[in-house]
Amino acid sequence: MPRDKRKVESALETKGFQRDERHHHYFLYRTQAGKLTEIRTRTSHSGKEIDTRLLSRMAQQCQLNRSDFLALVDCTVSQADYEITIADLLN
Repeated sequence: MPRDKRKVESALETKGFQRDERHHHYFLYRTQAGKLTEIRTRTSHSGKEIDTRLLSRMAQQCQLNRSDFLALVDCTVSQADYEITIADLLN
């Protein structure tokens, strides 16, 4: 199911992703402790919705399956929960 692009971007920012200064459609993940990670994703340049194909790709980039990624952007998973899920990548 597609998601509103603005809501996805806002949710990512709420969960610790920061817009890349060089390109406003790229998001870099910074942990709660402030450490910049290798985890990054991006949204589309066009359109008001993000389709299921791009949502799946974004999930992969964030090291999640699609349902977990949707829970992250739908705000049913917290930033702390996300960090527990990707803990192996953060060390």
